[in-house]
Amino acid sequence: MGGCGTWAWRELLLLLGSVWLGVGSSQPTPLGPTHAPGPQLKFRLAGYPRKHNEGRVEVFYNDEWGTICDDDFTLGNAHVLCRHLGFVAATGWAHSAKYGKGVGRIWLDNVNCAGGEKSIRDCKHRGWGNSDCSHEEDAGVICKDERIPGFKDSNVIETEQSHVEEVRLRPVVSGARRQLPVTEGIVEVRYKDSWAQICDEGWDGRNSRVICGMMGFPAEKKVNRNFYKQLKRAARMKGRSPRPGSRLFTERQQLNYRLHSVSCTGTEVHLSMCTFEFYRGNASAACRAGMPAVVSCLPGPLFAAGNAHKKKQRQQQQGQPRIRLKGGARVGEGRVEVLKSSEWGTICDDRWNLLSASVVCRELGFGSAKEALTGARMGQGTGPIHLNEVQCQGTEKSLWSCPLRNITQEDCKHTEDAAVRCNIPYMGYENLIRLAGGRTVFEGRVEVKRGSKWGTVCSDGWTTKEAMVACRQLGLGYSLHAVTETWYWDASNVTEMVMSGVKCAGHEMSLSHCQHHGASLSCRNTGTRFAAGIICSETASDLLLHAPLVQETAYIEDRPLHMLYCAAEENCLSSSARLANWPYGHRRLLRFSSQIHNHGRADFRPKAGRHSWVWHECHRHYHSMDIFTHYDILTPNGTKVAEGHKASFCLEDTECEEDVAKRYECANFGEQGITVGCWDLYRHDIDCQWIDITDVKPGNYILQVVINPNFEVAESDFTNNAMKCNCKYDGHRIWVHSCHIGDALSEEANKRFEQYPGQLNNQIS
Repeated sequence: MGGCGTWAWRELLLLLGSVWLGVGSSQPTPLGPTHAPGPQLKFRLAGYPRKHNEGRVEVFYNDEWGTICDDDFTLGNAHVLCRHLGFVAATGWAHSAKYGKGVGRIWLDNVNCAGGEKSIRDCKHRGWGNSDCSHEEDAGVICKDERIPGFKDSNVIETEQSHVEEVRLRPVVSGARRQLPVTEGIVEVRYKDSWAQICDEGWDGRNSRVICGMMGFPAEKKVNRNFYKQLKRAARMKGRSPRPGSRLFTERQQLNYRLHSVSCTGTEVHLSMCTFEFYRGNASAACRAGMPAVVSCLPGPLFAAGNAHKKKQRQQQQGQPRIRLKGGARVGEGRVEVLKSSEWGTICDDRWNLLSASVVCRELGFGSAKEALTGARMGQGTGPIHLNEVQCQGTEKSLWSCPLRNITQEDCKHTEDAAVRCNIPYMGYENLIRLAGGRTVFEGRVEVKRGSKWGTVCSDGWTTKEAMVACRQLGLGYSLHAVTETWYWDASNVTEMVMSGVKCAGHEMSLSHCQHHGASLSCRNTGTRFAAGIICSETASDLLLHAPLVQETAYIEDRPLHMLYCAAEENCLSSSARLANWPYGHRRLLRFSSQIHNHGRADFRPKAGRHSWVWHECHRHYHSMDIFTHYDILTPNGTKVAEGHKASFCLEDTECEEDVAKRYECANFGEQGITVGCWDLYRHDIDCQWIDITDVKPGNYILQVVINPNFEVAESDFTNNAMKCNCKYDGHRIWVHSCHIGDALSEEANKRFEQYPGQLNNQIS
């Protein structure tokens, strides 16, 4: 492919992953083969509409996909099939082609499993391919939404695909070679071992919209077609350079057309879902009246090269967006949350599909949706579930323009929160970072590329936030640990430090986007043993405080000093307590209960090992985290009034949701943590579960509780770790109200909250 810069093409290759080439069924869930003797078996879920853990069962036998008849079907059959599919068990099954009729063979009939068999081969049935059924009797299964450890977590709900898998935009204008993202170029599809073009006869903006969506861009723009006609001439010149000063690269290779008559509606998430025709046989005379299809895309604000575009975007938005993604490890993925009546809430996953997910993705400045995720796959939200049965056509500019149902309480739970993974532009950030020395691909010493040189990163100030960015840049999920001593990962010959002073906010796409020292490096320990390292994880915990309980349980107690010796030793009182006339007198305490839930996808475990846990005499158990929460009283403008204190906790499962077993308990030096779906309750009547307000004057205040304030333990979302309440204190009684998670309200409502009436006549000196 000579003069067009093969290296650039290779970098710009957009791999869309292996795609099941099944026609007439919805995009299934590919899963590994079983290891039983005989021909290789594979299993998948198909059908529409469905969730990721249910569907028509299809089995790959004798090089052909087929279905299973529902005659004599039992829950035992479903258990065996769900295990084949990577789920731990079945919760039910479906008859009479509930998930739509399959195509091709009906491989099994009168299947009879006890439920404990290792493979469907071990169950009784009529024999492979021997059936008296029609596809109207295709069986489906509903599996328990819990994966067998080690199975690839696949839950794509897709629509049918045909034989076009990989698509790319090849830039041909000089100067576009090095710039990422590539927003304009010739559309090419992978054909055999090379790339082929598409004839643009009849090509329109709807086709371009689909291509741009696949490439991670929300919209298409018009192309100067006359300019690209030079390409055709250049191709005919067969290797002779165009005239000097031409803006085109030399097109040395003969054009190789593969597709023509492409016709998309504009709502497809992949070119293969559009109608098109292949050129058959010798295509040398193809596309006489046309030329290669060229597409130009409009990048979203995150990926726009110039700031002018960003300003324009901001003006267009006017005010706060009414939609956001939460809890995802990568850019362009997360639980979908919408703003309604000044409060953020989630969307129920009933009827959630790629059309609706794509509307969300484009509205947020990404491309079309890669996956529509159901079953709270990006963690459970909190607060209201605002919408249900969202059914977008795919052409809408906003999710709010789609047909939808407002929710009623009985319809949905947060275990059904909908999420998305969007297509995002290829930026090449993952080529500028690598890990060395780790036991798995998820861990190691961080090495970054600066110019043409690879080197290490100084670990001064290296925290969970920086590690989050490094894991995101590598595409490895969430950061489990930020490691500051990496002598045990000494497997690389890279010894020079090339980056120091890294300080990230946590949302950046690359370490180079964070603050850092630039060329003048400064590091306390420059040896490789002190180079920064990370351990990443596909899943993470997500803690949040149950705000209503704080409001319900808050009260004032005047506690005699003679009952506070233990608490004083543990620094749970204001510093003025030291000057008190012990044991006479009392301290005024604002007491409340803390109930901390883990809504994430991994257990919350303390960072410190047992050897460094601290025994607390007051509570009579070990605390595994030195600072687990901050308790503070603030003035409405944010100044701390009561000193508050930094509470350490013993972490355990006090209570759990149905079907979740407790794993952690403090007693007898037990393992500590909070299981997914459980909560840790620190009751209002135990020592230190308070703020000492003895020195606080009457007035209006904000009570603030922050969990995991130092980001010591990885979470999928740190923006929901603060809880605030309004307080009115008259010197005798206290009213605590409007308690909410810090990011639960709109910006406007938060401003109203901060400017709580009464601020002007505060009696605080």
